[in-house]
Amino acid sequence: MTIYDSIILGVIEGFTEFLPISSTGHMIVASKFMGIDQTSVTKAYEVIIQFAAILAVIFNYKEKFTLEKIELWKRVFLAFLPIGFVGFIFSHQIKELFSINIVAIMFIVGGIIFLIVEKFYIPNEEHLTDDVEAVTYKQSMWIGIAQVFALIPGTSRAGSTIIGALLVGMSRKASAEFSFLLAFPVMSAVTAHDIVKYYHDFSGANLEVLIVGFVVAFIVAYLTIKLFLAFLEKFTFVAFGVYRIIFGTFLLIMFN
Repeated sequence: MTIYDSIILGVIEGFTEFLPISSTGHMIVASKFMGIDQTSVTKAYEVIIQFAAILAVIFNYKEKFTLEKIELWKRVFLAFLPIGFVGFIFSHQIKELFSINIVAIMFIVGGIIFLIVEKFYIPNEEHLTDDVEAVTYKQSMWIGIAQVFALIPGTSRAGSTIIGALLVGMSRKASAEFSFLLAFPVMSAVTAHDIVKYYHDFSGANLEVLIVGFVVAFIVAYLTIKLFLAFLEKFTFVAFGVYRIIFGTFLLIMFN
């Protein structure tokens, strides 16, 4: 992997991780287009840029990472449990799902679901949970169940949690923010697992490539979170639904 590859993949990870368009799907497709094989060293690189994305959440929401917010984190942890349980039990089966066709199909399915939800979504802030700290345990559990679908490649963790949050009565802004915070335990668990599994491969990776990827992914992820929230103040998720359908269709045409 070159410095150029590191920059491109760092941008893709940072930009797509918190948007409802599947970072995993984009990384798989980008790696294929760039001719980057999925080796253990490449996996070590992915661990590093995922860690950068985690830090972007912490830096954006520093005020949430305090003991005073323990009630909020109880709800976040509750939402984490379903995907943690299912992902652990069916990890081998999930790995077998990784293919361009499945990614493409789930892009399209996810896009259609976004359009359907927006079609029947009533943006009446008086009847919606607009503060992420006001989310209930019941809402958290349903969001957690929705997040399980993100185990299917191309579905998008952010997309699943946002759809789940919208369907249980949260506003677009609160849905996105809860998705950001929920990314912390999910991505931390995945990163910790991968560090233990691939730690010996870090010595074989180019240190300069890792550092560049980390810095790029962090900066892009940090800015993306802020821009995404600003976007939702004026617009809906329709654009993401349309993009998913177009991108998924493109993949089916290109790889079949």
